Amino acid sequence: MAATRFSLTMQILCLTLFSLGLFCNALTSRDYSDALAKSILFFEGQRSGRLPSNQRLNWRGNSGLSDGASSHVDLVGGYYDAGDNVKFGLPMAFTMTMLAWSVIEFGSSMQSQIGDAKTALRWGTDYLLKAATATPGTLYVQVGDPNMDHKCWERPEDMDTPRNVYKVSTQNPGSDVAAETAAALAAASIVFKESDPSYSAKLLQTAKKVFEFADKYRGSYSDSLNSVVCPFYCSYSGYQDELLWGASWLHRATQDNSYLSYIQSNGHTMGSDNDDFSFSWDDKRAGTKVLLSKDFLEKSVSEFQLYKSHSDNYICSLIPGSSGFQTQYTPGGLLYKASGSNLQYVTTTSFLLLTYAKYLGTQGVTCGSSTITAETLVTQAKKQVDYILGDNPTKMSYMVGFGDRFPQHIHHRGSSVPSVHAHPDKITCNNGFQYLYSSSPNPNVLVGAIVGGPDSRDNFADDRNNYQQSEPATYINAPFVGALAFFSGNSNPK
Repeated sequence: MAATRFSLTMQILCLTLFSLGLFCNALTSRDYSDALAKSILFFEGQRSGRLPSNQRLNWRGNSGLSDGASSHVDLVGGYYDAGDNVKFGLPMAFTMTMLAWSVIEFGSSMQSQIGDAKTALRWGTDYLLKAATATPGTLYVQVGDPNMDHKCWERPEDMDTPRNVYKVSTQNPGSDVAAETAAALAAASIVFKESDPSYSAKLLQTAKKVFEFADKYRGSYSDSLNSVVCPFYCSYSGYQDELLWGASWLHRATQDNSYLSYIQSNGHTMGSDNDDFSFSWDDKRAGTKVLLSKDFLEKSVSEFQLYKSHSDNYICSLIPGSSGFQTQYTPGGLLYKASGSNLQYVTTTSFLLLTYAKYLGTQGVTCGSSTITAETLVTQAKKQVDYILGDNPTKMSYMVGFGDRFPQHIHHRGSSVPSVHAHPDKITCNNGFQYLYSSSPNPNVLVGAIVGGPDSRDNFADDRNNYQQSEPATYINAPFVGALAFFSGNSNPK
Protein backbone atom coordinates (compact mmCIF):
# COMPACT_ATOMS: atom_id res chain seq x y z
CA MET A 1 0.00 0.00 0.00
CA ALA A 2 2.83 2.39 0.92
CA ALA A 3 4.54 1.68 -2.39
CA THR A 4 1.30 2.42 -4.26
CA ARG A 5 0.86 5.71 -2.41
CA PHE A 6 4.48 6.60 -3.17
CA SER A 7 4.06 5.84 -6.87
CA LEU A 8 0.95 8.00 -7.01
CA THR A 9 2.76 10.81 -5.17
CA MET A 10 5.60 10.65 -7.68
CA GLN A 11 3.21 10.83 -10.61
CA ILE A 12 1.66 13.94 -9.11
CA LEU A 13 5.14 15.42 -8.61
CA CYS A 14 6.08 14.68 -12.21
CA LEU A 15 2.86 16.23 -13.50
CA THR A 16 3.52 19.33 -11.37
CA LEU A 17 7.04 19.68 -12.75
CA PHE A 18 5.71 19.14 -16.25
CA SER A 19 3.17 21.92 -15.82
CA LEU A 20 5.93 24.24 -14.64
CA GLY A 21 7.88 23.53 -17.79
CA LEU A 22 10.56 21.59 -15.92
CA PHE A 23 9.71 18.14 -17.33
CA CYS A 24 10.12 15.29 -14.90
CA ASN A 25 12.03 13.07 -17.30
CA ALA A 26 15.06 15.35 -16.71
CA LEU A 27 16.00 18.96 -17.15
CA THR A 28 17.66 17.74 -20.32
CA SER A 29 16.80 14.66 -22.40
CA ARG A 30 18.88 12.24 -20.34
CA ASP A 31 18.08 8.59 -20.29
CA TYR A 32 18.15 7.37 -16.72
CA SER A 33 17.70 3.81 -17.91
CA ASP A 34 20.89 4.05 -19.98
CA ALA A 35 22.75 5.47 -17.00
CA LEU A 36 21.36 2.67 -14.81
CA ALA A 37 22.60 -0.01 -17.19
CA LYS A 38 26.04 1.58 -17.30
CA SER A 39 26.24 2.05 -13.52
CA ILE A 40 25.77 -1.71 -13.14
CA LEU A 41 28.10 -2.60 -16.03
CA PHE A 42 30.90 -0.76 -14.21
CA PHE A 43 31.12 -3.57 -11.65
CA GLU A 44 32.31 -5.98 -14.36
CA GLY A 45 35.39 -3.80 -14.77
CA GLN A 46 36.17 -4.18 -11.06
CA ARG A 47 35.91 -7.96 -10.95
CA SER A 48 38.70 -10.04 -9.51
CA GLY A 49 38.99 -13.75 -10.22
CA ARG A 50 38.12 -15.92 -13.21
CA LEU A 51 35.82 -13.99 -15.52
CA PRO A 52 32.71 -15.68 -16.94
CA SER A 53 32.08 -16.25 -20.65
CA ASN A 54 29.43 -13.50 -20.68
CA GLN A 55 31.83 -10.82 -19.42
CA ARG A 56 30.87 -7.64 -21.31
CA LEU A 57 33.81 -5.35 -20.50
CA ASN A 58 36.06 -7.67 -22.48
CA TRP A 59 39.25 -5.65 -22.14
CA ARG A 60 39.50 -7.21 -18.68
CA GLY A 61 40.99 -10.65 -18.11
CA ASN A 62 41.39 -13.13 -15.26
CA SER A 63 43.29 -11.94 -12.20
CA GLY A 64 44.04 -12.89 -8.62
CA LEU A 65 43.51 -16.61 -9.32
CA SER A 66 45.67 -17.68 -6.39
CA ASP A 67 44.23 -15.21 -3.88
CA GLY A 68 44.15 -16.84 -0.45
CA ALA A 69 46.63 -19.57 -1.33
CA SER A 70 49.28 -18.18 1.02
CA SER A 71 46.87 -18.91 3.89
CA HIS A 72 45.56 -22.14 2.35
CA VAL A 73 42.10 -20.74 1.73
CA ASP A 74 40.15 -19.86 -1.41
CA LEU A 75 39.68 -16.10 -1.64
CA VAL A 76 39.39 -15.88 -5.41
CA GLY A 77 36.76 -13.44 -6.65
CA GLY A 78 35.24 -10.27 -5.25
CA TYR A 79 35.98 -6.73 -6.36
CA TYR A 80 38.86 -4.31 -6.48
CA ASP A 81 37.63 -1.24 -4.61
CA ALA A 82 38.74 1.54 -6.93
CA GLY A 83 41.71 2.22 -9.23
CA ASP A 84 44.11 -0.22 -7.58
CA ASN A 85 44.32 -4.01 -7.26
CA VAL A 86 43.58 -4.55 -3.56
CA LYS A 87 40.47 -6.26 -2.23
CA PHE A 88 39.52 -4.22 0.84
CA GLY A 89 36.82 -5.91 2.91
CA LEU A 90 35.16 -2.92 4.59
CA PRO A 91 34.33 -0.90 1.46
CA MET A 92 33.52 -4.07 -0.48
CA ALA A 93 30.98 -5.17 2.13
CA PHE A 94 29.44 -1.68 2.26
CA THR A 95 29.22 -1.69 -1.54
CA MET A 96 27.28 -4.95 -1.43
CA THR A 97 24.98 -3.68 1.32
CA MET A 98 24.15 -0.62 -0.77
CA LEU A 99 23.74 -2.60 -3.98
CA ALA A 100 21.35 -4.92 -2.16
CA TRP A 101 19.46 -1.99 -0.62
CA SER A 102 19.17 -0.45 -4.10
CA VAL A 103 17.53 -3.64 -5.39
CA ILE A 104 15.31 -4.01 -2.32
CA GLU A 105 13.86 -0.49 -2.57
CA PHE A 106 13.95 0.17 -6.31
CA GLY A 107 14.36 -3.20 -8.01
CA SER A 108 10.80 -2.98 -9.31
CA SER A 109 11.92 -0.01 -11.43
CA MET A 110 15.02 -1.73 -12.82
CA GLN A 111 13.08 -3.67 -15.47
CA SER A 112 15.57 -5.46 -17.77
CA GLN A 113 18.50 -4.47 -15.54
CA ILE A 114 17.38 -6.42 -12.47
CA GLY A 115 19.24 -9.55 -13.58
CA ASP A 116 22.52 -7.72 -14.08
CA ALA A 117 22.10 -5.97 -10.73
CA LYS A 118 21.64 -9.33 -8.98
CA THR A 119 24.64 -10.75 -10.82
CA ALA A 120 26.79 -7.82 -9.66
CA LEU A 121 25.58 -8.36 -6.10
CA ARG A 122 26.17 -12.09 -6.16
CA TRP A 123 29.73 -11.68 -7.46
CA GLY A 124 30.46 -9.79 -4.25
CA THR A 125 28.44 -11.90 -1.81
CA ASP A 126 29.95 -15.14 -3.14
CA TYR A 127 33.32 -13.73 -2.14
CA LEU A 128 32.07 -12.52 1.26
CA LEU A 129 30.67 -15.99 1.96
CA LYS A 130 34.12 -17.47 1.27
CA ALA A 131 35.76 -14.88 3.51
CA ALA A 132 33.32 -15.58 6.32
CA THR A 133 33.22 -19.38 6.24
CA ALA A 134 36.74 -20.51 5.26
CA THR A 135 38.06 -20.71 8.84
CA PRO A 136 36.01 -20.90 12.08
CA GLY A 137 36.32 -17.83 14.32
CA THR A 138 37.91 -15.86 11.50
CA LEU A 139 36.84 -13.36 8.87
CA TYR A 140 39.22 -12.70 5.99
CA VAL A 141 39.03 -8.97 5.33
CA GLN A 142 41.68 -8.10 2.75
CA VAL A 143 43.82 -9.52 -0.03
CA GLY A 144 46.82 -7.52 -1.18
CA ASP A 145 49.38 -5.30 0.52
CA PRO A 146 48.20 -1.77 -0.31
CA ASN A 147 51.55 -0.18 0.45
CA MET A 148 53.26 -2.41 -2.11
CA ASP A 149 50.38 -2.29 -4.58
CA HIS A 150 50.41 1.50 -4.65
CA LYS A 151 54.11 1.50 -5.56
CA CYS A 152 53.22 -0.13 -8.87
CA TRP A 153 51.06 0.86 -11.83
CA GLU A 154 49.99 -2.55 -13.10
CA ARG A 155 46.86 -3.93 -14.69
CA PRO A 156 45.35 -6.63 -12.44
CA GLU A 157 46.08 -9.35 -14.99
CA ASP A 158 49.86 -8.76 -14.55
CA MET A 159 49.77 -8.24 -10.82
CA ASP A 160 52.92 -9.51 -9.10
CA THR A 161 52.79 -7.51 -5.86
CA PRO A 162 52.36 -9.51 -2.62
CA ARG A 163 48.86 -10.98 -2.28
CA ASN A 164 49.06 -11.05 1.48
CA VAL A 165 45.91 -12.19 3.27
CA TYR A 166 44.62 -10.29 6.29
CA LYS A 167 42.02 -11.43 8.78
CA VAL A 168 40.24 -10.53 11.99
CA SER A 169 39.70 -13.15 14.65
CA THR A 170 38.70 -13.69 18.26
CA GLN A 171 42.19 -12.54 19.32
CA ASN A 172 42.40 -9.65 16.82
CA PRO A 173 38.84 -8.41 16.45
CA GLY A 174 37.27 -6.29 13.76
CA SER A 175 33.69 -5.57 14.77
CA ASP A 176 33.36 -2.84 12.15
CA VAL A 177 34.26 -4.92 9.10
CA ALA A 178 32.53 -8.02 10.49
CA ALA A 179 29.25 -6.23 11.25
CA GLU A 180 29.32 -4.59 7.82
CA THR A 181 29.84 -8.01 6.26
CA ALA A 182 26.85 -9.27 8.26
CA ALA A 183 24.81 -6.32 6.99
CA ALA A 184 25.75 -7.09 3.37
CA LEU A 185 24.88 -10.78 3.68
CA ALA A 186 21.59 -10.05 5.46
CA ALA A 187 20.54 -7.42 2.93
CA ALA A 188 21.46 -9.71 0.04
CA SER A 189 19.42 -12.52 1.58
CA ILE A 190 16.33 -10.35 1.09
CA VAL A 191 17.20 -9.80 -2.58
CA PHE A 192 17.53 -13.54 -3.30
CA LYS A 193 14.74 -14.76 -1.02
CA GLU A 194 12.29 -15.47 -3.84
CA SER A 195 14.58 -16.13 -6.80
CA ASP A 196 17.06 -18.42 -4.98
CA PRO A 197 15.74 -19.47 -1.54
CA SER A 198 18.63 -21.83 -0.71
CA TYR A 199 21.26 -19.19 -1.49
CA SER A 200 19.25 -16.65 0.50
CA ALA A 201 19.13 -19.00 3.49
CA LYS A 202 22.90 -19.52 3.30
CA LEU A 203 23.47 -15.75 3.21
CA LEU A 204 21.23 -15.16 6.21
CA GLN A 205 22.65 -18.00 8.28
CA THR A 206 26.18 -16.74 7.64
CA ALA A 207 25.12 -13.16 8.42
CA LYS A 208 23.85 -14.24 11.83
CA LYS A 209 27.11 -16.02 12.66
CA VAL A 210 29.29 -13.15 11.47
CA PHE A 211 27.24 -10.64 13.46
CA GLU A 212 27.51 -12.77 16.59
CA PHE A 213 31.29 -12.86 16.06
CA ALA A 214 31.39 -9.06 15.56
CA ASP A 215 29.36 -8.42 18.70
CA LYS A 216 31.04 -10.94 20.99
CA TYR A 217 34.63 -10.03 20.13
CA ARG A 218 34.57 -6.27 20.06
CA GLY A 219 37.28 -4.05 18.67
CA SER A 220 38.17 -2.05 15.59
CA TYR A 221 39.94 -3.68 12.69
CA SER A 222 42.04 -0.52 12.39
CA ASP A 223 43.62 -1.40 15.74
CA SER A 224 44.13 -5.04 14.77
CA LEU A 225 45.56 -4.45 11.29
CA ASN A 226 47.03 -0.95 11.55
CA SER A 227 49.04 0.13 8.49
CA VAL A 228 47.53 -2.35 6.04
CA VAL A 229 44.10 -0.73 6.37
CA CYS A 230 45.09 2.76 7.52
CA PRO A 231 45.05 5.34 6.07
CA PHE A 232 43.31 3.60 3.16
CA TYR A 233 40.09 2.47 4.86
CA CYS A 234 40.63 3.30 8.50
CA SER A 235 37.51 2.89 10.61
CA TYR A 236 37.48 6.50 11.76
CA SER A 237 33.94 6.31 13.15
CA GLY A 238 34.73 3.24 15.24
CA TYR A 239 32.74 0.01 15.24
CA GLN A 240 29.61 0.94 17.21
CA ASP A 241 27.83 2.29 14.13
CA GLU A 242 28.43 -0.93 12.20
CA LEU A 243 27.07 -3.06 15.05
CA LEU A 244 23.82 -1.11 15.05
CA TRP A 245 23.72 -1.15 11.23
CA GLY A 246 24.30 -4.91 11.13
CA ALA A 247 21.62 -5.56 13.75
CA SER A 248 19.22 -3.34 11.81
CA TRP A 249 19.70 -5.33 8.63
CA LEU A 250 19.31 -8.62 10.46
CA HIS A 251 16.10 -7.29 11.98
CA ARG A 252 14.86 -6.33 8.52
CA ALA A 253 15.83 -9.71 7.04
CA THR A 254 14.51 -11.90 9.86
CA GLN A 255 11.85 -9.85 11.68
CA ASP A 256 13.26 -11.67 14.72
CA ASN A 257 12.46 -9.84 17.96
CA SER A 258 15.91 -10.64 19.33
CA TYR A 259 17.38 -8.06 16.97
CA LEU A 260 14.71 -5.55 17.97
CA SER A 261 15.74 -6.12 21.59
CA TYR A 262 19.41 -5.70 20.65
CA ILE A 263 18.68 -2.40 18.94
CA GLN A 264 16.65 -1.17 21.93
CA SER A 265 19.29 -2.24 24.45
CA ASN A 266 22.36 -1.02 22.58
CA GLY A 267 21.15 1.87 20.45
CA HIS A 268 21.98 4.52 23.04
CA THR A 269 25.65 3.52 23.11
CA MET A 270 25.82 3.02 19.34
CA GLY A 271 24.75 6.45 18.14
CA SER A 272 20.96 6.45 18.26
CA ASP A 273 20.87 9.52 20.51
CA ASN A 274 22.98 11.70 18.24
CA ASP A 275 22.33 13.38 14.93
CA ASP A 276 24.72 12.51 12.16
CA PHE A 277 24.95 14.18 8.78
CA SER A 278 27.15 11.89 6.73
CA PHE A 279 26.74 8.40 5.28
CA SER A 280 29.66 6.46 3.83
CA TRP A 281 31.64 3.22 3.87
CA ASP A 282 32.96 4.40 7.24
CA ASP A 283 29.99 6.02 8.99
CA LYS A 284 26.66 4.18 8.93
CA ARG A 285 24.64 6.25 11.40
CA ALA A 286 22.48 8.31 9.02
CA GLY A 287 21.71 5.24 6.92
CA THR A 288 20.80 3.19 9.99
CA LYS A 289 18.32 5.82 11.14
CA VAL A 290 16.60 5.96 7.77
CA LEU A 291 16.50 2.16 7.61
CA LEU A 292 14.95 1.84 11.07
CA SER A 293 12.48 4.66 10.51
CA LYS A 294 10.70 2.44 7.96
CA ASP A 295 8.99 0.32 10.60
CA PHE A 296 7.80 3.38 12.48
CA LEU A 297 6.48 5.11 9.35
CA GLU A 298 4.87 2.04 7.79
CA LYS A 299 4.02 -0.14 10.81
CA SER A 300 3.95 2.37 13.71
CA VAL A 301 6.59 0.40 15.62
CA SER A 302 6.99 2.87 18.49
CA GLU A 303 10.50 1.65 19.37
CA PHE A 304 11.76 3.28 16.18
CA GLN A 305 10.15 6.70 16.57
CA LEU A 306 13.48 8.10 17.78
CA TYR A 307 15.12 7.05 14.51
CA LYS A 308 12.42 8.83 12.54
CA SER A 309 13.11 12.03 14.51
CA HIS A 310 16.84 11.84 13.78
CA SER A 311 16.15 11.03 10.12
CA ASP A 312 14.02 14.18 9.98
CA ASN A 313 16.93 16.18 11.39
CA TYR A 314 19.23 14.67 8.77
CA ILE A 315 16.80 15.63 6.00
CA CYS A 316 16.37 19.14 7.38
CA SER A 317 20.15 19.60 7.25
CA LEU A 318 20.08 18.98 3.49
CA ILE A 319 17.24 21.25 2.39
CA PRO A 320 18.24 24.88 1.76
CA GLY A 321 16.02 27.34 3.59
CA SER A 322 14.79 24.84 6.13
CA SER A 323 15.36 25.00 9.87
CA GLY A 324 18.48 23.00 10.62
CA PHE A 325 20.03 23.47 7.17
CA GLN A 326 23.80 23.04 7.41
CA THR A 327 24.97 21.41 4.18
CA GLN A 328 27.51 22.99 1.87
CA TYR A 329 26.64 23.13 -1.82
CA THR A 330 28.85 24.27 -4.69
CA PRO A 331 27.76 27.33 -6.71
CA GLY A 332 26.42 24.86 -9.28
CA GLY A 333 24.31 23.08 -6.66
CA LEU A 334 26.35 19.96 -5.86
CA LEU A 335 26.39 18.71 -2.28
CA TYR A 336 29.96 19.10 -1.06
CA LYS A 337 31.47 17.18 1.87
CA ALA A 338 35.13 16.53 1.11
CA SER A 339 37.91 17.32 -1.36
CA GLY A 340 38.61 13.64 -1.97
CA SER A 341 36.02 11.45 -3.68
CA ASN A 342 33.18 13.85 -2.89
CA LEU A 343 30.67 12.12 -5.16
CA GLN A 344 30.53 9.17 -2.76
CA TYR A 345 28.63 11.44 -0.37
CA VAL A 346 26.42 12.73 -3.17
CA THR A 347 25.34 9.26 -4.24
CA THR A 348 24.67 8.02 -0.69
CA THR A 349 22.74 11.19 0.15
CA SER A 350 20.66 10.96 -3.02
CA PHE A 351 19.83 7.36 -2.19
CA LEU A 352 18.76 8.21 1.36
CA LEU A 353 16.61 11.11 0.16
CA LEU A 354 14.72 8.85 -2.24
CA THR A 355 14.44 5.95 0.20
CA TYR A 356 13.14 8.19 2.97
CA ALA A 357 10.69 9.79 0.53
CA LYS A 358 9.42 6.29 -0.23
CA TYR A 359 9.01 5.47 3.46
CA LEU A 360 7.28 8.80 4.16
CA GLY A 361 4.60 8.35 1.51
CA THR A 362 2.14 11.15 2.20
CA GLN A 363 3.71 12.04 5.55
CA GLY A 364 6.14 14.93 5.88
CA VAL A 365 9.35 15.97 7.61
CA THR A 366 9.05 18.63 10.27
CA CYS A 367 11.82 21.23 10.08
CA GLY A 368 11.10 23.83 12.74
CA SER A 369 7.80 25.46 11.82
CA SER A 370 7.77 24.12 8.26
CA THR A 371 6.93 20.73 6.78
CA ILE A 372 9.05 19.23 4.01
CA THR A 373 7.18 16.86 1.71
CA ALA A 374 8.39 13.67 0.06
CA GLU A 375 8.22 15.51 -3.24
CA THR A 376 10.80 18.01 -1.99
CA LEU A 377 13.16 15.16 -1.13
CA VAL A 378 12.80 13.69 -4.62
CA THR A 379 13.41 17.08 -6.22
CA GLN A 380 16.56 17.55 -4.14
CA ALA A 381 17.84 14.07 -5.06
CA LYS A 382 17.09 14.72 -8.73
CA LYS A 383 19.26 17.83 -8.72
CA GLN A 384 22.20 15.78 -7.46
CA VAL A 385 21.63 12.91 -9.89
CA ASP A 386 21.29 15.28 -12.84
CA TYR A 387 24.43 17.16 -11.81
CA ILE A 388 26.43 13.92 -11.91
CA LEU A 389 24.98 13.09 -15.32
CA GLY A 390 25.99 16.42 -16.87
CA ASP A 391 23.57 19.13 -15.73
CA ASN A 392 26.36 21.18 -14.16
CA PRO A 393 28.52 24.24 -14.90
CA THR A 394 31.16 22.22 -16.80
CA LYS A 395 28.48 20.38 -18.82
CA MET A 396 30.46 17.21 -18.18
CA SER A 397 29.02 13.89 -17.12
CA TYR A 398 30.94 12.43 -14.22
CA MET A 399 29.90 8.93 -15.30
CA VAL A 400 32.39 7.46 -17.77
CA GLY A 401 30.76 6.53 -21.06
CA PHE A 402 27.58 8.52 -20.43
CA GLY A 403 26.80 11.68 -22.39
CA ASP A 404 28.89 13.57 -24.90
CA ARG A 405 31.56 14.71 -22.44
CA PHE A 406 32.94 12.56 -19.65
CA PRO A 407 36.35 12.02 -17.96
CA GLN A 408 38.95 10.50 -20.28
CA HIS A 409 41.91 10.19 -17.90
CA ILE A 410 40.56 8.34 -14.87
CA HIS A 411 42.89 7.17 -12.11
CA HIS A 412 42.50 3.44 -12.72
CA ARG A 413 45.24 0.95 -13.49
CA GLY A 414 43.24 -1.49 -15.61
CA SER A 415 41.59 1.26 -17.63
CA SER A 416 44.76 3.26 -18.29
CA VAL A 417 47.21 0.48 -19.20
CA PRO A 418 46.78 -1.28 -22.58
CA SER A 419 44.68 -4.41 -22.16
CA VAL A 420 46.12 -7.92 -22.23
CA HIS A 421 44.41 -8.40 -25.60
CA ALA A 422 46.00 -5.30 -27.14
CA HIS A 423 49.37 -5.83 -25.43
CA PRO A 424 49.80 -9.53 -24.50
CA ASP A 425 53.32 -9.10 -23.12
CA LYS A 426 53.62 -8.40 -19.42
CA ILE A 427 53.83 -4.75 -18.37
CA THR A 428 55.86 -4.67 -15.18
CA CYS A 429 55.41 -2.65 -12.01
CA ASN A 430 57.57 0.32 -12.99
CA ASN A 431 56.95 0.18 -16.75
CA GLY A 432 53.30 0.90 -16.14
CA PHE A 433 53.96 4.41 -14.81
CA GLN A 434 54.39 5.70 -18.36
CA TYR A 435 50.62 5.19 -18.71
CA LEU A 436 49.85 6.94 -15.42
CA TYR A 437 51.74 10.02 -16.65
CA SER A 438 50.56 9.85 -20.26
CA SER A 439 48.41 12.69 -21.58
CA SER A 440 46.52 10.26 -23.83
CA PRO A 441 42.98 9.18 -22.91
CA ASN A 442 42.62 5.83 -21.18
CA PRO A 443 42.64 3.09 -23.85
CA ASN A 444 40.01 0.99 -22.03
CA VAL A 445 36.72 2.73 -21.27
CA LEU A 446 35.46 1.76 -17.82
CA VAL A 447 31.82 2.29 -18.75
CA GLY A 448 29.60 3.45 -15.90
CA ALA A 449 32.38 4.45 -13.52
CA ILE A 450 31.58 7.52 -11.44
CA VAL A 451 34.71 9.45 -10.54
CA GLY A 452 35.50 11.44 -7.38
CA GLY A 453 34.07 14.58 -8.97
CA PRO A 454 34.60 18.34 -9.01
CA ASP A 455 35.87 20.63 -6.25
CA SER A 456 33.91 23.08 -4.10
CA ARG A 457 33.82 25.59 -6.99
CA ASP A 458 32.56 23.06 -9.57
CA ASN A 459 36.00 22.78 -11.18
CA PHE A 460 37.17 19.40 -12.43
CA ALA A 461 40.66 18.38 -13.50
CA ASP A 462 40.49 15.48 -15.94
CA ASP A 463 43.89 14.38 -14.70
CA ARG A 464 44.92 10.81 -13.93
CA ASN A 465 47.30 12.05 -11.24
CA ASN A 466 44.52 13.84 -9.38
CA TYR A 467 43.08 10.74 -7.75
CA GLN A 468 40.86 12.79 -5.43
CA GLN A 469 38.81 13.87 -8.44
CA SER A 470 39.49 11.24 -11.09
CA GLU A 471 39.38 7.90 -9.25
CA PRO A 472 36.19 5.80 -9.43
CA ALA A 473 35.10 3.45 -6.63
CA THR A 474 32.54 0.70 -6.18
CA TYR A 475 30.95 2.45 -3.20
CA ILE A 476 30.30 5.57 -5.28
CA ASN A 477 28.32 3.53 -7.80
CA ALA A 478 26.35 1.18 -5.56
CA PRO A 479 23.88 3.70 -4.06
CA PHE A 480 23.63 5.47 -7.41
CA VAL A 481 22.22 2.26 -8.90
CA GLY A 482 19.19 2.69 -6.64
CA ALA A 483 18.78 6.38 -7.40
CA LEU A 484 18.96 5.80 -11.15
CA ALA A 485 16.50 2.92 -10.90
CA PHE A 486 14.03 5.23 -9.17
CA PHE A 487 14.24 7.90 -11.85
CA SER A 488 14.18 5.37 -14.69
CA GLY A 489 10.89 4.13 -13.29
CA ASN A 490 9.39 7.50 -12.39
CA SER A 491 10.50 9.81 -15.19
CA ASN A 492 7.65 9.35 -17.66
CA PRO A 493 4.25 9.75 -15.99
CA LYS A 494 1.33 8.39 -17.94
